[in-house]
Amino acid sequence: MRKISIGFFILFLLSAASAFADYMQDDPLALDVTPAKMNPEKKAVFSWLEAHFAELSEINSKIWRFAEVAMEEYRSSELLASYLEKNGFRVTRNVADMPTAFVAAYGEGEPVIGILAEYDALPGLSQKRKPYKETVEEGKPGHGCGHNVFGTASTAAAVALKRILQDGKRGGTVRLFGCPAEETLVGKAFMARDGVFDGLSCCIQWHPASENGVPLDSSNAMNQFEVEFFGKTAHAAGDPWNARSALDAVELTDIGLNYLREHLKPTARIHYVIKCGGGAPNVVPDYAKAWYFVRDIDRKSVEADHARVLKIIKGASLMTETAYKIRFISGVHEVLANRKGSEVVYSNLLLVGVPPFNEKEQAFAKAIQKNLGIEEKGLNTTIEPFRLPERSWGGGSTDVAEVSWLTPTTGLGIAFKPIGTPGHHWAAVACGGMSIGHKAMLTAAKVMAATGVDFFMHPEIVQEMRREWMERKQGREYESPLAPDLKPPVKSRRSQ
Repeated sequence: MRKISIGFFILFLLSAASAFADYMQDDPLALDVTPAKMNPEKKAVFSWLEAHFAELSEINSKIWRFAEVAMEEYRSSELLASYLEKNGFRVTRNVADMPTAFVAAYGEGEPVIGILAEYDALPGLSQKRKPYKETVEEGKPGHGCGHNVFGTASTAAAVALKRILQDGKRGGTVRLFGCPAEETLVGKAFMARDGVFDGLSCCIQWHPASENGVPLDSSNAMNQFEVEFFGKTAHAAGDPWNARSALDAVELTDIGLNYLREHLKPTARIHYVIKCGGGAPNVVPDYAKAWYFVRDIDRKSVEADHARVLKIIKGASLMTETAYKIRFISGVHEVLANRKGSEVVYSNLLLVGVPPFNEKEQAFAKAIQKNLGIEEKGLNTTIEPFRLPERSWGGGSTDVAEVSWLTPTTGLGIAFKPIGTPGHHWAAVACGGMSIGHKAMLTAAKVMAATGVDFFMHPEIVQEMRREWMERKQGREYESPLAPDLKPPVKSRRSQ
């Protein structure tokens, strides 16, 4: 019996060791990435960024004050484009028929390193630099997603990266893409369809966050569209039988979609708002309009879900004897992550470190958390572990995905808002326009610029990124979800 027990114990140990090895292999903490090495080129870009910190912070503050929503970023885009032009970049404005989109380039030849910049604000999020809710002007926009910090940091990284190309001893091109309307998933989708991102060797992008890290997860693919129903009006009490309610058609569509949810895969997400449903209860509406998002884990799944949604809309039209018109707004893929490129970004994040928030800034963040009734942890000062790629679902969507299908694309998150605060929230607006946002901007710019240095100095890294990218595509080539004749929803410049 003793021998059998020992035998079982040995087998148990071997099994446990094997299981632990498997666990460690899958555990994100077991993925070992060492800090990138400092070199003269990185010192040069860091020195330039630090020397121009005040100037860059003022640009960040101006875009924060402009707070222009999607497709209205006239002042924000021009500020960045002009700054790049002043620093020797060749700037092309009005790309992809969007007045607030631009491309700025410096250098010649390959590799061609792209950097993405965003600068659109969100409606209704006006907020002062206060740790409690107080609007600058009620109902006005605010940068609740930190895109003022995003655009400024990306621009700063591109101009800093110019330092290693300007002597002409090294070939290569840096391209900064001014991308409007990310919040409505429009800008990069139209730019991708029209070939604006063609010719890139790889691309770098980041996003303000509540954590410091380099994600490898994906996003949801999505279609968005509006539906208008056209009926016939009549008195809602006197002769409703003479009416054909457009609002009934919208509501029947929504009822159908809610029943459809049970029969879609768990990865699917459908949501909507009614933008117009009539003017008075005693008048049967002859016009109604709703806005729909259809999301799923990948492009193929979205197309299948979308086809079923269209059948429900047609059915609602038949039931109510109304006509309808669908206006497709935009569609995006799921993000195609690139582990090799992201490892380089992460190694440079370890080199640069987190934003050096001081006690006053931490107190500001904790005051926000106190006013929101959440734990007063302040701002994040740690770096998240580099996690192995995981297939994710149930999250948001981004038009960065379109770029990731055209070239290997990396991502980065830097803390700029308090831990536990919501996205698209006044707390993010408050932090983004002050020293907290400025420090996040500088940190992100350093990491992206240092990553660009590695890509320029070690072209074999870019080649490996592209090999991985080709494998991940599995033979699928990019096809734009947008029809060739679809026009971007351009908005005229308001008096400002």
